[in-house]
Amino acid sequence: MTMPTPVDLASARYDDADLQQKAKDHLWMHFARQSLMEDGHGVPIIVKGDGHHIWDSAGKKYFDGLSGLFVVNAGHGRRRLAEVAAKQAEELAFFPIWSYAHPNAIELADRLASYAPGDLNRVFFSTGGGEAVETAFKLAKYFWKLQGRPTKHKVISRAVAYHGTPQGALAITGIPGMKEMFEPVTPGGFRVPNTNFYRAPEHADDLNAFGQWAANRIEEMILFEGPETVAAVFLEPVQNSGGCFPPPPGYFQRVREICDQYDVLLVADEVITGFGRIGEMFASTTYGFQPDMITCAKGMTSGYSPIGATIVSDRIYEPFKHGQTSFYHGYTFGGHPVSSAVALANLDIFEEEKLLENVRENSPIFRATLEKLLDLPIVGDVRGDGYFFGIELVKDKTTKETFDDDESERLLRGFMSKALFDAGLYCRADDRGDPVVQLAPPLTVGPKEFDEIEGILRGVLTEAWTRL
Repeated sequence: MTMPTPVDLASARYDDADLQQKAKDHLWMHFARQSLMEDGHGVPIIVKGDGHHIWDSAGKKYFDGLSGLFVVNAGHGRRRLAEVAAKQAEELAFFPIWSYAHPNAIELADRLASYAPGDLNRVFFSTGGGEAVETAFKLAKYFWKLQGRPTKHKVISRAVAYHGTPQGALAITGIPGMKEMFEPVTPGGFRVPNTNFYRAPEHADDLNAFGQWAANRIEEMILFEGPETVAAVFLEPVQNSGGCFPPPPGYFQRVREICDQYDVLLVADEVITGFGRIGEMFASTTYGFQPDMITCAKGMTSGYSPIGATIVSDRIYEPFKHGQTSFYHGYTFGGHPVSSAVALANLDIFEEEKLLENVRENSPIFRATLEKLLDLPIVGDVRGDGYFFGIELVKDKTTKETFDDDESERLLRGFMSKALFDAGLYCRADDRGDPVVQLAPPLTVGPKEFDEIEGILRGVLTEAWTRL
């Protein structure tokens, strides 16, 4: 008699039909069409994770090609992290860091400051990435007021960039379709071109020149709005939305020059790129530039408990060191004792298992494996860095013609997302920008898993082309 595996036991605990009905009756999913449940199709219910695999309530196994949501960097099923969380919850489940502190928040702040580049030595905790961006936005405006320059309140970000959903972070987000239903949003957000070299409007034959052109559009916007009105520039080291746009060589060095010239703060939004995704604890280090603030979250705990942070320079912190000046901002669960303990243990795993080195060693192999897909007529571009890649889909490789809205609807939502999942690969098929399949597997995988991903993608993309 065959004994059931832990996965069998996990799925056996759940009544799928009962859960589907309860979800239909009561659950409001994020960034999702509720009609999927309302129309009777149901929703995938994930019940277990182990390593780079997840299982649904029916017991089917999938490759987690997105680390949950760019989060589970150390992989699923880490008992060590669960035990750390349980031990901390028993000892001190909660206490705020509003005029008080606890050891884990102190130790984690010290740890993050040691990883951050330059003089980014002060850590303000939140519970997620959007809150970290919101914190940086508010702090940038307040910093300039404390400098006697209250008109510096505007922020610049890039087209199609996603920086979060709170009202302030939404003003920085560069995706009109995510904002229009909530307008008027917080004022002061302005957009410049991103670094999508595949669709470069200028210097399409010269990556370095394109990078300088894109950076100089930031200077152009600062001058157009007036340097005396611009507080900060928010940039992801590798832009997520639109499909993994890495920075051209010299891009961030030129952006840093511009920010210094016009007294504008540079914020690196590392909510996705932080904690090994690009091969260093922070991608700012990878690309050799010094931001004034870093926003981070996701991979800090590998998702085992929620946390976020805004790491700021000594210069920005200086006005708060003396007298009665306070930053009247905070979150009940910011720097939570359990989350902080989990983060410390998670970062220990990164170091002990050399996960950053694994990414740096294997990223070229991951890229080369995905680039095999360029022989398919539907694949126009493969781009990204580290363990963070996007595959752009096109109608015509020669002209780079993309799909119209109806075609994208049929291709991505009507076929590809479900087909990839049915084939055993959880990843993202998205059209915030042009249609792209995104991959960000746990940092624990290697060449064998890259081949598995490529094989699944090849089958689904080949079928997708026949359906156009």
